[in-house]
Amino acid sequence: MGLTARLNALPFDDLDARRALLTEIFGRPVPDSLSILPPFYCDYGLGASFGERVFINQGCFFLDYGGITVGDRVLIGPGVTLSTAGHPVELDERYDFITHAPIVIEDDVWIGAAATVTPGVTIGRGSVVGAGAVVAKDVPPLSVVTATSVVERKRLKPAPTATS
Repeated sequence: MGLTARLNALPFDDLDARRALLTEIFGRPVPDSLSILPPFYCDYGLGASFGERVFINQGCFFLDYGGITVGDRVLIGPGVTLSTAGHPVELDERYDFITHAPIVIEDDVWIGAAATVTPGVTIGRGSVVGAGAVVAKDVPPLSVVTATSVVERKRLKPAPTATS
């Protein structure tokens, strides 16, 4: 996170310094065709990899502890969050550990502004994720997905009560 803070403080046109910091953040050289517009935030860095001709717009969050793979010719709009980590859902387990699962974005995908992709999701080749969408399950290739509606998936068990 310290490295992304340095990245976000660079002058916009200092492309050489930006590329050097991106290489350090991700732990390996990044493709010359990768374009990440600041501000950009990630919590781990070493878990992300990128294909050719990837464009990531301003204000994106890559929480990559579980791994993020971005294919070729992917366009990611401003304010997108890719989150590979979370906590158990059950109340009595919620504070015990962190869960994680990789996100895979296949070639030629477009993710619209302010979309959120959750752990374990694969977005299939050529698909479009609409602005503001919350993607919590795999997207088939060549699909368009949208929506932010609330769907109740299950009811949680009540937390055990403390006895005196």
